[in-house]
Amino acid sequence: MAPDHVERALLEARDLIESTVIRHRRELAQDSWAGTALEKVPLAEVVDTLVGGAERTVWVVMPGGEEQTDAVCTALARSAEGVHRSVDVRLLCGERTASANAIRALARADPRCEVRVGDAGLSEVLLVDGQLVYLRGGGRTDPARGGVRQATLVEDPATVRALELMFTGAWGNAMALAEYPRLDGRLCRDSARRILECLRTGHTDEVAAREMQVSLRTYRRHVAEIMRELGANSRFQAGVRAVERGLLPSRH
Repeated sequence: MAPDHVERALLEARDLIESTVIRHRRELAQDSWAGTALEKVPLAEVVDTLVGGAERTVWVVMPGGEEQTDAVCTALARSAEGVHRSVDVRLLCGERTASANAIRALARADPRCEVRVGDAGLSEVLLVDGQLVYLRGGGRTDPARGGVRQATLVEDPATVRALELMFTGAWGNAMALAEYPRLDGRLCRDSARRILECLRTGHTDEVAAREMQVSLRTYRRHVAEIMRELGANSRFQAGVRAVERGLLPSRH
């Protein structure tokens, strides 16, 4: 056997051993959680274990919780140093998460990560290898368990597949982080939404300024700022792009 073939075989054997060890550790962790309410297991521990044991895919819905953001970023940074450097990582962020410096830094530093922004309509979700899903209730608490947020680990193939399809649909409608307008200058996002809604509904500048309780000159300056951020050449185009980018809900 040629030396390069020997080296390749040894590297493959090493990767297989490391992969088996990682999978075994994940299974041990899951077994240890079996006798405990999952809500009581620290989020960072769950995320680190599942992300660290991923072999093919890590897909995450991140609506905006700081605890989840920190846990995911830390786990991904650690896993990038391990054997599975080619794992497909997709982070579907909500508006709040998209503005987090940690997410933007991760997107720049980790070539595995693709980050998109959109309204997924889902709670915190972590999908691993198309085989298991960790769900954490979006603000919902369970009084019977001390008021902590509900959490569950799903391994049923049909349920996992359904959640995977939901993620894929939301992912397809989301926009790349680099294209997402932050609109974080002097105008806050809530005010930007109100102005965009006024543009979409055809309010005159005078009426809109009165509703916003600002001067006509200030309102028009804000409109110009929003159009510049959206790269729009007209107010109609600004409304269309606002819907496309999740700044306004679509009308069905």
